[in-house]
Amino acid sequence: MADTKILAPLAGHVISLADVADPVFSKKTMGDGFALQPTGHDIVAPVSGVVIATQGHAFGIRRSDGLEVLTHVGLETVSLEGKPFEWRIKEGDQVNAGDHVGDVDLAEIKAAHLDTTTMVVFTNTADLLDKLTLISGQDNVSAGETVADATVKTTPKVAPVTSSAPAKGNGTKYEPLAADIIQGVGGAQNVDKVIHCITRLRFYLKDHTVADDHKIESLNGVAGVNYADSLGQYQVVIGPAVTDVYDEVVAQLGSSVVDDAATADAVAATKQEKGSKNPLVHAFQAIIGTITGSMMPIIGLLAAGGMLNGFLSLFSNKASFPAIYFIDPASSTFTILQSMAMAPFYFLPILVGFSAAQQLKSDPFVVAAIGAFLVKPDFIYLTTAHVVDGKVVQPAQALGSLFGVSLNSSFFGLPINIPSYAYSIFPIIFAAWLARPVGNWLKKHLPLVLRSIFQPLLTLLIVGSVVVVVVGPAITLVSQGISTIVNWLLHLNYPLSGLIIGGLYQALVIFGLHWMVVPLIANEIAQTGHSTLNAIVNFTMIAQGAGALAVWAKTKIPSLKGLAGAGFLSAMAGITEPAMYGINLKYGRVFWMANIGGAVGGLIAGLFNLNMYGFTGSLIGFPSFAVPKGQTGADNNMLIFWVASIATIAVSFAMVYFFGFKDSDTGQIKTVEKKNAFKDAVAK
Repeated sequence: MADTKILAPLAGHVISLADVADPVFSKKTMGDGFALQPTGHDIVAPVSGVVIATQGHAFGIRRSDGLEVLTHVGLETVSLEGKPFEWRIKEGDQVNAGDHVGDVDLAEIKAAHLDTTTMVVFTNTADLLDKLTLISGQDNVSAGETVADATVKTTPKVAPVTSSAPAKGNGTKYEPLAADIIQGVGGAQNVDKVIHCITRLRFYLKDHTVADDHKIESLNGVAGVNYADSLGQYQVVIGPAVTDVYDEVVAQLGSSVVDDAATADAVAATKQEKGSKNPLVHAFQAIIGTITGSMMPIIGLLAAGGMLNGFLSLFSNKASFPAIYFIDPASSTFTILQSMAMAPFYFLPILVGFSAAQQLKSDPFVVAAIGAFLVKPDFIYLTTAHVVDGKVVQPAQALGSLFGVSLNSSFFGLPINIPSYAYSIFPIIFAAWLARPVGNWLKKHLPLVLRSIFQPLLTLLIVGSVVVVVVGPAITLVSQGISTIVNWLLHLNYPLSGLIIGGLYQALVIFGLHWMVVPLIANEIAQTGHSTLNAIVNFTMIAQGAGALAVWAKTKIPSLKGLAGAGFLSAMAGITEPAMYGINLKYGRVFWMANIGGAVGGLIAGLFNLNMYGFTGSLIGFPSFAVPKGQTGADNNMLIFWVASIATIAVSFAMVYFFGFKDSDTGQIKTVEKKNAFKDAVAK
C-alpha cells in the first residue's frame, strides 16, 4: 500500500462529490474524489507528477505510481473556451504538489451564469485507488492545503479496452471503442458534429434520444454519459484518453462531420450561443467574428504588401532619405513594385470574397467574381466625370438630392450611387452572406440540367445587383453623415476633435465608412497645404500597431507572436489591416484598448495645433510633418509629431499589455515555463 496526500487546488469550501450538480461527477462515473466551492483565484497542483492533459478549464496529472488526478474547474466551463483561465503548465511538464499552475477569474465564470464548483477526481479509480479518506473537520481550506488521503493499490489491475466492433480507423487500440461509441449514439448518420474537451467526447446529434445510454456506459473505456440540454451536446465521458478516442471517431466518421451545409445548420441550431445575450451586441460580435475570420487567411499577404510598400517609400524618398535613395518614383520599377505591394489591397474584395464565402458556406468562385466586378475598371469608370465629344459628362445626378446623397449612375433606370469598392471588405462579406441562401434556393428549384450554368449566373446577377442598388448607396449615405459630423468637430474644437476622432476613427475603418473622410483630408491639403484631420488619423494607425506590439510582447504562443510582429511592422509602414484584422479585432479588447492611445495622440495633436503636409501616415510617414518651405506651421511641428507618437505607442502598449490581452483569450493554453515554487502542504 502507498499513501498519497491530496491537496486543495483552490482555496474554498470542501464538499462531497455527491453534492456536485452534474451527474457525471456526483454519481462518480468518472471516478472517486472530492469537490470544493472555490473562493480564491490561484490554482495549485493537488499532487506531484507529470501533466498528461491540459485544456482551458481543466488539467490532469499522473503520479509516478500511476494514479491519475483530474482537476476540473467549474461545470460546463468548456463553453468559455479558456477565457477565465491563465495557465503556467503544458502537457509533459513535471510539477510538484502545491506548485502554482494557473489562475482563474471566478467572477467571469459567474457572469456567464455557470457554476464554479471545482472537482478533483481520480479517473482510474477502479484500477488503482484502494481507498479515499477526506480529512474530517475541514470546512474552508487554503490552496495547497491537504484535503484527503488516497490509498493506492500496490498491484494495479488495468482493464484492457476491448470491443467486438470491426477496426476501420487509424489502427490504434482505441479503434474498436470508437466504433462501438459511434454505433451507440445512433450510427454515423445520426452525427452532425463531434468535438472533445479534456475528458469527454461531445456529440451534436440529429436525434439524441436514439443514443443507447446503457450500451455506451457498459463499454470498457467509457466512464459515463450525459446529455447537456443547454448545449445540445451528447457527452461521452472518456477521461485522459479522450484525444486518442476522438481521433479514432473522426477517422471513422470522415467527411460526415465536416463541411456539409445540413451539418452546419444542425450545429448552429443546437450549439450554445456565445458572447453577450443582448441581441444587438451579439449581432455586432457575429459581424466582427465574420470579418476577422474572412480576413485571417490573407493577413500574411497584406502584411507583406504593407512592408514592401513601406520599404518602397523609404528607398524612393530622395529628400528625406538621400543615403538609401535608389528608386526613382517616376520610373517603371517603382510602378511595378508599388503595384506588387498594393495589389492585395486594391483587389481586397476578390480575396476577401473568396475567403468569406468559404466561411459562410456560399460558392467562393461566384463571390470572388462579384468582388472582381466591383473593382473592374469599366465599373469604376461610372463613378467619375469624363470627357465625351469634348464635353465633361457627369454621371446621373437625379433623385439623390432628396436624401443629401449624390447618386452618380443608374441601373435599369434606377438612380444609384457607386462608391469606390477597392480596398473595401464589408460589401463583399455581405455578398458572401447573401449568396448562400440565394444559391441554395436556386439549387433546390432549378432543373439539374440547367443548374451548372444558371445557378452561378443568377446568383451573380441577383447578389451583384443587391450590392450595387442597396449596399453602395447605404454605405455612401452613412459615410456622408459621418463626414458631416467629423467636419463639424474639426471646426468646433481641434483638441476635442483629436480626442474623439483619435479614439473612434478605426471603428469606421472596420466597415469601410472612413472613405468619406478622405475627401475632407484632400480638401484641407488642397486649400491650405496641410491637414489637421490627417494628423489625427495618423495616430490611430500608430495606435493599432502599438496594440499588436503589446500582444507580440506578451504572448507565448509562437504563431500568434509571429502574426502580431508582422502586424506591428506593417502598421508602422502605414498599413493597419494585418494588425487590426489579424490581432486587434479578433481579440476585441486589444482593439479598444489600443484606441485609447489613438485618442491620446489625437488630443496632443489638437492641443499643440499639429499639422500634416502629406498623405503618407504612421511612423514611416514622419516626413509629412516637416513644414515645407513657403508653408505656415510651427517650428516644432516635427517635435510635436514625435512626442505625440511616443505617447500614443506608450499608452496603447500599456493598455493592451495590462488590460487588453492574455493568452487564454485565444482559447489555447498558455505555454510559459512553469515556476518551480514548491509550496509545502499545511496539514490540519
